[in-house]
Formats: sequence, structure tokens, C-alpha cells
Amino acid sequence: MSSPALHEPFEAIDRQRLSAALGMWVFLASEILFFGSLFLGFTVYRSLHPQAILEAGRETNVVFGSVNTAILLISSVTMAVADKAAERGLRRMVVGCLAATAALGLAFLVLKGFEYREDIHEHLVPGPDFKLKTPAAQLFFGFYWSMTAIHAVHLTIGIAAVCLFAWRVSRRAFDFTASAALPSLGLYWHLVDIIWIFLYPLLYLGGRAP
Repeated sequence: MSSPALHEPFEAIDRQRLSAALGMWVFLASEILFFGSLFLGFTVYRSLHPQAILEAGRETNVVFGSVNTAILLISSVTMAVADKAAERGLRRMVVGCLAATAALGLAFLVLKGFEYREDIHEHLVPGPDFKLKTPAAQLFFGFYWSMTAIHAVHLTIGIAAVCLFAWRVSRRAFDFTASAALPSLGLYWHLVDIIWIFLYPLLYLGGRAP
């Protein structure tokens, strides 16, 4: 008897899960190329204007950056636990871990909002009232605002997807133990976390080394 989680045109759950994983990896590869171009541009300008970029990097709030890094690392753990719990059919643990993952993602965004407010108050938005006089410093914060905002958009999408999946599991709307959705969602969430792991040293630790 076929599983309720099996959909056409697939004839086996394993093949359906493999196809979903392959599709997600292709999507993630395109995202890596997108962020990779931003990282490459940042690296080039840092090599051209090392002192100005380091000076600008010291203006970022390393406390906010560090706390948010810890939050995302913990959210990766709760997402991984949710995936393993789904394999064992532990519905309540899946819902609880997904809820924790979404809550941690929201906490990240709230802290990022406070950080943005501080940046605006300190005149760290590129423009005529920018705090630092060096043009390359404005370029650093152009990358800062662009990359962190794009990351926040990706995280918001992930939070919405996690909440939807948790709601469907709690409503017993489908056979979550055989579904390919949660492993694919986990891959997306971990990518968002990994991107932040690269953003953190680039934007917050530069210029602070002894």
C-alpha cells in the first residue's frame, strides 16, 4: 500500500525524497552563486581599500552580531532535531522543535531591527549625513545593508515555511514521517545560517583583530 505522502509521478517514497533533495540543492546552488558574487565584490573592494574598510568594520555592533550568530546556531540544532524526530514519528517533538526554530528566527530579526535602529541613529547609512568621511567606508556599509537585508528576507521566508509546516503537522494534515518537505526545509534553513556564518566575520570582526 502506497504512503499518503507519495505523489505522482513518483512510484516510491525514496525516489520522491531524493528528487526533492536534488531540486533543493539546485536552488541552494543558485543562492550560493548569488551571495558568492556579493562576497567576491566585498573582498575585491577590501583589497583595494583595506584601511577604510577596516575602519568602517569597527563601527558595526559586534555584540548584536555575536548574539545573533549564537541564535542562528541554536536554531540549526533545533531544526536538525525536528528532522530526526520526524523520522521516528515523534509529532509533538517535531512541532515543538519547529516552533523553537521559528521563535529563534524571529528573535534574530527583532535584534537585527534594534541594530538597524542604532545604525540609523549613528548615521551609518550611506548618504550625505554618513558618519565616516572616507568614501570607501560608505561602500562597506553599502555592502553591510545590502547583504544583511537580503539575508533577513531569506530568513523571513524560512520562518514562514517553518511555521506552515509546524501547523500542518499539528493538524495531522499529512504523513510527516515520509514527507520530503521537512528535509528540504532543513537544507534551506541551514543554508541561511551558513550564509550568516560568512557574514559575521566579514562585517563584524574585520578591524577588531589585535
